[in-house]
Amino acid sequence: MPVRAAEIDAARSEIGFSLVTRWREVVDGRFPVFNGRLTRLADGRQQVRLALSAADVEILGNLRHTHLTRGRGFFEAERHPWITFVSDPFDPALLVEGGALPGVLEIRDIQRHEAFTVLPSACDRPALDCPVLAAGIIDRGDYGMTRWTFAIGRKVRFQLRIQAVGDVGG
Repeated sequence: MPVRAAEIDAARSEIGFSLVTRWREVVDGRFPVFNGRLTRLADGRQQVRLALSAADVEILGNLRHTHLTRGRGFFEAERHPWITFVSDPFDPALLVEGGALPGVLEIRDIQRHEAFTVLPSACDRPALDCPVLAAGIIDRGDYGMTRWTFAIGRKVRFQLRIQAVGDVGG
């Protein structure tokens, strides 16, 4: 049972991703609409929940690629408007020291266990006094995003810069 929760502050947080084309060009995207929470569980561990709007995903500087990314070949946002990540419960020290943060990622109604890497923190109260920085790489084919493999690599790199408001307590 949750004891305390801090809401992810979308105004101070950023969630982006990058793909590499067959010509070695990097294509950057972002999720401008998302929500989430950092919860302290009754046993003292914490858990992160994130929901990203696939319907609002953007490819930076390219409207045509934005529409393709929202479409059937990628996120298929009309049928699957949200991408979610629910971490496994973790010791709060992970946000200070850094390390692997495993959890369940759901894209296009396909759930897989993935792990993001949290970087060591720059402060004593990560997410509240400074951002939590994390990254992870997935294979888009694992989630049914199999179009355009001739032009775009299968690996998607996520970058997260998360800040929260509230207090999960200690």
